[in-house]
Amino acid sequence: MPLYDRHEPGNGPLEGLRVIDLTRARAGPTCTRQLADMGADVICVVDPHRRYLGGSDSSNLQRNKRSMVLDLTDDQAREAFYRLADRADVVVENFRPAVKDRLGIGYDALSARNQRLVYASISGFGQDGPYASRPGVDQIAQGLSGLMSVTGPPGSGPWRVGIAVSDTAAGTFLTQGLLAALLARERTGRGQWVHTSLLEAAINFMDFQAVRWLTDGEVPPQEGNNHPTVVPMGLFATSDGHVNVAPMGRWEAFAEALGAPELVTDPRFVDRDTRTAHRRELDEIIEARLATATTAEWVKRLNAAGCPCGPVLAVDETFADPQVEHLNVFSMVPDPDGGELAALRLPLTFSDTPAAVGTGPVHPDHHTREILAELGYAPSEIETLAGPAA
Repeated sequence: MPLYDRHEPGNGPLEGLRVIDLTRARAGPTCTRQLADMGADVICVVDPHRRYLGGSDSSNLQRNKRSMVLDLTDDQAREAFYRLADRADVVVENFRPAVKDRLGIGYDALSARNQRLVYASISGFGQDGPYASRPGVDQIAQGLSGLMSVTGPPGSGPWRVGIAVSDTAAGTFLTQGLLAALLARERTGRGQWVHTSLLEAAINFMDFQAVRWLTDGEVPPQEGNNHPTVVPMGLFATSDGHVNVAPMGRWEAFAEALGAPELVTDPRFVDRDTRTAHRRELDEIIEARLATATTAEWVKRLNAAGCPCGPVLAVDETFADPQVEHLNVFSMVPDPDGGELAALRLPLTFSDTPAAVGTGPVHPDHHTREILAELGYAPSEIETLAGPAA
């Protein structure tokens, strides 16, 4: 008996789309997870020597997908993969550029067989260029992109962002790109190759910090918890914790709610330029005021004045927050080894075609026989490719 059955077809926005997932690690599975959550039939093709890792990370990355084992170095297995790709809308891969061509599963080979195929790739540094053959992971991309140079307290040396930001960014950008390619296919009748990299994604996420250099010739420094260009905006201590404060265009209302209306007419703080020039002095005044009351009191008082303000929570506190609870940001899914695991849902709400977390991860060979049968293989052929049924 299977660990659990594949979720029944629903009405997600990508229902009917077939995606072949050749990815591993985090960036590629992030892309295919998003497609699966939106209703695509995502089939993970796994190397037989790849170990099932299990646990919370796998449950989050691999839910809603089917999985089969194929050794793409074997001629018969590769022919089965070709048959699968011939019927697919999308192939997503994150092999190093030379590897996929050596295996005979690159864009040119697959698009020659299936002209409607959208072929989507993620690499560390791009499909060509001087670093194309290098292995790439998130922290290396963070360092190369400049991201670590603007993160952390001033003068403290480079800091890694606390999440795998280039992985998540690259996976999300690839989702956007391949969906756009599918839309273009409706006009042209042809698929195309869409690719991105951890490095490109991380640089793009630098956004206005990057264009401060490109446009203004300014190398942005570390600012710690302060906003790089807006004053005041940042993290401040209260009597029992910390708050993030972002008055934006509400300077007068902020000063009034702070109990310091005199700041508005203080010549050091009368406009943006003077507040920026005297940032350290202003921050010290704000922190002294905020230290007189609790985080909860300031969150209530400043938001009532129209000044964005919020607490700084640990992860357990985040999931106990009433707004987070209201948003239902995670679902429980079956664990292949028994019990249940939590998986974060796609942070999108569709009014008519909802995304959903339907199933948890599976062991790599869970659907091998089922998918080979769908491809028209006879029972004896399936036994050769997949081994005897358990």
